[in-house]
Amino acid sequence: MKTSTILVLALLLAAAVPAQAAVVTETVTYQHGGQPLQGYLAWDDAIPGKRPGVLVVHEWWGLNDYVRDRVRQLAELGYVAFAPDMYGVGKVTEHPSQAGEWMKTITGNVEFWRHRALAGLSVLKGSEHVDPDRVSAIGYCFGGSTVQQLAYAGANIRGVVSFHGSPLLPQTGETDQVKAKILVCHGAADPFTKPDQLQAYLTQMATSGLDWQFIAYGGARHGFTNPGADAKGIEALAYDRSADMRSWAHMKLFFEEIF
Repeated sequence: MKTSTILVLALLLAAAVPAQAAVVTETVTYQHGGQPLQGYLAWDDAIPGKRPGVLVVHEWWGLNDYVRDRVRQLAELGYVAFAPDMYGVGKVTEHPSQAGEWMKTITGNVEFWRHRALAGLSVLKGSEHVDPDRVSAIGYCFGGSTVQQLAYAGANIRGVVSFHGSPLLPQTGETDQVKAKILVCHGAADPFTKPDQLQAYLTQMATSGLDWQFIAYGGARHGFTNPGADAKGIEALAYDRSADMRSWAHMKLFFEEIF
């Protein structure tokens, strides 16, 4: 067989083999309120063109390896995912007291809290790989509450998913500005949300006119999606494999709907 014929066959075979997916990650430096922040972006470079974007807001521990893993998982599903930095460069901890202090610094001022999250959303929407009209936000623990705040702030996103974040209600007069559909994935045995608080949430959301869903996973405690939750030594925290898998599947169904 001639060399030229072999070369043509080799090229045809190469063209017949699908491009291998390769998740690319990037550290993105940006600012909010004069403070330098450092987020984490991921996408699959085998997918051409713009695609939906997902903001992934970290737990109260900070932007750690757990949330980076979630960002990469979403990139493997075909999304562009970005974890914003809600605390500041290098602010990651394993100590609950420190985590609580950083979280309260952010949540103590709702307007600042929302604008810090909106700054991260702007970074995601500004990515050359993202269709800015098809964007959602998910969050874990503190991050779950954060994405609810994004929805109530009227952020131009299609949906939000809260994983074991405290269920939050919109402030008076805010429901008319909400554009996002809301999915709250909650641990039914989460001791951080008291029964009366949960009932008040469900009662008020039922008459809010918002497009919302609330799914409670029986026996699941706070942090049920994080395999490292048990190692924290906090009784209220526990990984629950079934609740983790089910909530991830519910998120994917939600994304199919909104995108």
